[in-house]
Amino acid sequence: MDADAIVVGSGLAGLTAAALLANAGRRVQVLEAHEHVGGYGHTFSFTNPRGTFRFNAQLHYVWNCGPGETVDAFLGKLGLREAVTFERYDPAGFDHMRAPGLSLDVPNDWDLLGERLSALFPAAAIRPFLDDVRELEVELQSLPPPPRSVRMLAQLPRYRRVLRYRNATLADAFDRFELPQGARTLLALQWPDFLLPPSQLSFFAWTLLFAGYVRGAWYPTRHFEHVVDTLVAFIRAHGGEVLTKKRAIGWLREGRRILGVRVEDVDEDGASLGTVTEHRAADVVCNMDPRRAAEMIGLEHFSTAVRRRLDYTYSPSSFVAYCAVEGISLKDHGFGRWNLFHTDDLDLERAFSRMMDGDYSAPSFAMTTPTLLTDAVRDCPEGTEIFELLTVADHSRFQALKISSGKPYRDKKNEVLDALLSTVERHYVPNLREHIVFKMTGSPTTSERYCLAPRGHSYGSSMIPSQMGAGRLDHRTSLDGFHFCSASAGYAGFAGTIWTGCTLYEHLTRDAVLSPAPARVA
Repeated sequence: MDADAIVVGSGLAGLTAAALLANAGRRVQVLEAHEHVGGYGHTFSFTNPRGTFRFNAQLHYVWNCGPGETVDAFLGKLGLREAVTFERYDPAGFDHMRAPGLSLDVPNDWDLLGERLSALFPAAAIRPFLDDVRELEVELQSLPPPPRSVRMLAQLPRYRRVLRYRNATLADAFDRFELPQGARTLLALQWPDFLLPPSQLSFFAWTLLFAGYVRGAWYPTRHFEHVVDTLVAFIRAHGGEVLTKKRAIGWLREGRRILGVRVEDVDEDGASLGTVTEHRAADVVCNMDPRRAAEMIGLEHFSTAVRRRLDYTYSPSSFVAYCAVEGISLKDHGFGRWNLFHTDDLDLERAFSRMMDGDYSAPSFAMTTPTLLTDAVRDCPEGTEIFELLTVADHSRFQALKISSGKPYRDKKNEVLDALLSTVERHYVPNLREHIVFKMTGSPTTSERYCLAPRGHSYGSSMIPSQMGAGRLDHRTSLDGFHFCSASAGYAGFAGTIWTGCTLYEHLTRDAVLSPAPARVA
């Protein structure tokens, strides 16, 4: 065998599992199709006459990094707490929510958050709603790892909110407490972290992320590139391999056991170089899209239950603008150790629908300023600052434009960017365009091409209620020696994918990282 464990894909869930297995003495081999390691956590760079600018593909800020939380426990297991550290966002307001006539800075304090919202909406049931959120988060955090059943949960009074909200959207929860439109908008304005409006977003998903950020919002001291590079170096230092430009084209199967993977060498643009090799291991971890991998193997080889869970819908995709400015201080215009979430329309359902239809005339988006989040390293030349804009985009629309001709596709990207920049200039930084020295945009087809994300999805399977409950796909595949480990077979985001990798490791080794060790289940 080539290794004890092969990990196909180097997203954060795959790197987490690989690092933990290597630390436990397993011979690990990570195979990545891209030239960069890290999936959506990878960093890319561009150079112009002013110097080199570095951007993270999709990650902006993270949660569950505090003492004893998921990320901290994982790093502690590897002995990397001192090597990988995080900077705290402003506790007084880590997210600045801005809507027509409304302003809210979300603090790391539930009582203070309740005071601020109650001052804006004195007649609303703000505090009962927040109390329910806090109680639901406690229940969700205490759920046992898979496998588990709703019937078991129904017998446990401690999970009554889990049962009450198991099919609920964020909008359903708002309705339960009859919150006014303004309060709904401010509480849901973090929607770019899910790319779903309140009427579609699982209340479970919103609760876990929102409550997690209220505990603490963080940014890597030495940027996300350092996190990824540290994990790669750790795997290699413990006898493992991390190989890039190795694209999976087939799986080695014998009956109900997966023996390994067949890969082809590719160049930086993904073109085949003609060399095909086979890699075998006792355990094969699938960090690529689970449905795509299952279709390559043949869906008929999976159990009915797994096929049902593989029938998920993908999350929407994103439009991201990566920009740099010179001769201006973004801090002087109100930016700092926080994110900005803006909407021109108080009705987020309408804003979301309009943008999915290609109309960005009244946009809603997130804006982040990485160069203001840490002083340890710079990702741009002296005298310049970086900012990024993120909103939703329809994959089908951009794909059709790209197929038809390059010019309509480029024109649409420029149109969206201009709409976002116009909004920033109107509300926050007058004449911003005059100071931009670098700009680049990423569309849904960019994500599909460079991160092999089907339909350009940003978060794996969409975080709708039907895909966030007991029926969500996890590591179990029903095939021997084959394990899912990704945003779609676990959870998305930095903390979510690290949790997913840790959970798979616990399953494979019975060694606890986050919780009492579970029994291994076939």
